[in-house]
Amino acid sequence: MAIIPPHIVDDIIQTARIEEVIGEFVQLKRAGSNLKGLSPFTDEKTPSFVVSPAKQIFKCFSTGKGGTVVSFLMEKEHYSYPEALRWLADKYGVQIPEDKPATKEELEAISERESLYIINEFAKNHFVSNLSENDEGKKIGQSYFIERGFRQDIIEKFQLGYCLNVSDDFTKAALNKGFKLEYLEKVGLTKTKDDRHFDFFRGRVMFPIHSVSGRVLGFGGRTLLNDKKIAKYFNSPESIIYNKSEILYGLHFSKGDIIKYDNCFLCEGYTDVISMFQAGIQNVVSSSGTSLTKEQIRLVKRYTKNITILYDGDAAGIKASFRGIDLILEEGLNVKIVLFPEGEDPDSYAKSVSSSELEQFLAEHTQDFISFKADLLLKEGENDPIQRAELIKEMMHSVSLIPDQITRNVYMKSVAQRFEMNEDILTNELINNRKELISKTTNQPERRVEPTVNPVPEEKKPRINDDHNEKDLMRILMLYGPLSISVEQLNEAGKKEQIETSVAELILHELNVDELVFENPVLHRIHKIIAESVAENVLLKSSYFQKLEDQEIVRFATEIEMNQYELSDNWIVKHKIHTNSEKDKLHQAVMSSIYSFKVGKIEKRIREIQQIMIDKSDSITDEELMDILAEQVTLEQIKRLISEKLGRIVIR
Repeated sequence: MAIIPPHIVDDIIQTARIEEVIGEFVQLKRAGSNLKGLSPFTDEKTPSFVVSPAKQIFKCFSTGKGGTVVSFLMEKEHYSYPEALRWLADKYGVQIPEDKPATKEELEAISERESLYIINEFAKNHFVSNLSENDEGKKIGQSYFIERGFRQDIIEKFQLGYCLNVSDDFTKAALNKGFKLEYLEKVGLTKTKDDRHFDFFRGRVMFPIHSVSGRVLGFGGRTLLNDKKIAKYFNSPESIIYNKSEILYGLHFSKGDIIKYDNCFLCEGYTDVISMFQAGIQNVVSSSGTSLTKEQIRLVKRYTKNITILYDGDAAGIKASFRGIDLILEEGLNVKIVLFPEGEDPDSYAKSVSSSELEQFLAEHTQDFISFKADLLLKEGENDPIQRAELIKEMMHSVSLIPDQITRNVYMKSVAQRFEMNEDILTNELINNRKELISKTTNQPERRVEPTVNPVPEEKKPRINDDHNEKDLMRILMLYGPLSISVEQLNEAGKKEQIETSVAELILHELNVDELVFENPVLHRIHKIIAESVAENVLLKSSYFQKLEDQEIVRFATEIEMNQYELSDNWIVKHKIHTNSEKDKLHQAVMSSIYSFKVGKIEKRIREIQQIMIDKSDSITDEELMDILAEQVTLEQIKRLISEKLGRIVIR
């Protein structure tokens, strides 16, 4: 890929709104001047993911991840830096200069993960073009979608396509483009048998499966033949970019409406989603024919705590899916059910009625899971006391899975009313179920500790860690580097005089004088960038570091910004209270940080000297001993002088 010019990068980052982008992945709620939500990087019950619209940065306190909108896309969607920028440019309409087609060598140099994404994007475009530009695609693929009642705009929105019924049409096109056969096989688009390559999805209409951000992760392909020996649907195999248990079909298109209506309709197939979407119900996703998983539920949980499952009239299939209801309850979400008339599913019913009639049907036929399970199961044994008792036990098992105590009690009362049961009896059943559940989740197998024969005690060494001082000085350097500061220096006549310099120049001078460096690799790289810029008479603002490709630097810059506490104007304007910030006492803050940095380096060297004398006590010569003792004495004196300047006495 061609390099994006720096001024275009600036345009992209300045145009993008982090709260809008992250809002497509996480349900954010206002928390003062910031926004909060559940972490998209880990499973958590209490929101610890913070977005600052004012600073255009995010911080995940569960995982420690943070950065800009570019960082978020790289972490969440595994984009490369250029890909994240291009995604944002496409979203916000920022024009990027035309790339030259990638050469075969450039394609080979791209990482495996990125190669698989690129191949899937190429495949999607190839299958889409077959619908409109190929005779077979028009007659078979396009005709099928139209017969299913899909409008052209919906076909285009979901990027539906067709794989020609030719043994290697797609494979040949991909190989000619320069893609590796190995990668074509990994994403499941090409199969090889006896040195013969053929298209896995040949003769099938294609449903691209997107990530939340819109990247093509895999495909579902439906055969148009009526041969029962041929599977109706093929899905892409699992790969490093496609894990079907962690994906919901349609979420890329529906996440906005899920947040808007605070509810997610869950159905089974691709066409269910598309038909519902076409009918105006656009907060809908599909588990793509697989059993519902915890990962899929947690994906929904980022946007809403309410799931409404849409079932067709197949009672056997519904019973098999009861486990999915329990999983939803266990994750702390609210679950409701809509049962379609016998012989209907979301796809067929959405096409048979108007949009308003569909909305009315969903509103009138939505049930809580207690009523739904009771209605369904009581039909088989309403007058059988044993079956009735088993049903009540099954209900209470489901209720016991709910993590919130108040919600559990509400549902317990609902079961008691429905079955005319004594609440005390059900309460005891609930308590027993909870105890059993907790014991299963908390009992861990004992770890076996293998005995060590003649263990050698590890020698304890003094802890050498001045990372805090390094980070504090770099914080000062990045936040206040361009600001002016007044310092004393001796003129040619030997008299003290005040001169103005920048904070960055002062800190760099102090480090150069004593030949000190940052040992933390990230801070070392930042120091180098700042030093090179100062040499060119350029003083960098802290915002500069949030635009870099080096995400470790971006993360550090974000940490600094997130720790800056801004006082409300009311303190000064309304309450007439003036407070001194670090910026108000900048000279003191800068010098204190410099001296603390230097003291940390001195203390580290003193510890090293002491360790040398311990390690080499039997081999060190008198002359070497005197030299290092002299160095230690000098360092102690320097430390004492610096400590006095810091206004404290250090006794070690």
